Amino acid sequence: MRVLDLFSGIGGFSLGLERAGMETVAFCEMDPAAQKVLAKHWPEVPCYPDVRSVTRQRLEDDGIRGINVICGGFPCQDISFAGSGAGLGGERSGLWWEFHRLIGEIKPAFVIIENVSALRTRGLADVLRGLHALGYDAEWHCIPASHFGAPHRRDRIWIVAYPHNDGKPVGSLNDEARRLPTIGAIGWGPWRDGFTGDVRMAYGLSGGMDRIKQLGNSVVPQIPEAIGRAIMEVTKC
Repeated sequence: MRVLDLFSGIGGFSLGLERAGMETVAFCEMDPAAQKVLAKHWPEVPCYPDVRSVTRQRLEDDGIRGINVICGGFPCQDISFAGSGAGLGGERSGLWWEFHRLIGEIKPAFVIIENVSALRTRGLADVLRGLHALGYDAEWHCIPASHFGAPHRRDRIWIVAYPHNDGKPVGSLNDEARRLPTIGAIGWGPWRDGFTGDVRMAYGLSGGMDRIKQLGNSVVPQIPEAIGRAIMEVTKC
């Protein structure tokens, strides 16, 4: 499974999905500090700085083809209850529509979306309608990081979408795909493997503020790993 990682941050999505057996073929991230982290850990993977300039044609011109999964946590500033409340019409959270555009252009087998739980009342219906218009069914579930052993709640909504065919998943997914939100074989229970402590601590290091910001914006890798393992199972990759 080849992954296009949008709004990549420091690569939490890709870390989890690669642990599940997937391969990241391109990032898209505008923050210079996060770009440095991606370049350190994925030196061979290209990183595009502006999602608005990424197209299927540009990716193919750069030799990036055969994308099976698009993932990303698009900006939450206009969705969060601490934000402006502009929702998907806001300048930052409105970048969802660039995500949506790329789904339509690339037509991946799976889409994995993350955002704050406030999306349920501040744009989820529009996201689901947009996915449906592109030919995708979707499942969603709110999952706190604490379910995976983190010492903070960090409740987030996770959406998994896949192409529909007369209301049924296509190919070998069958009824298995409809169980993705619960991932019964994997389990959403506490999972501490690979957890290294309080991710918000800077320990007085130089550049600590950047570190706190990037860690605070990142997803907990164990969650996309669980989703990735479920996808690999249902597709028998």
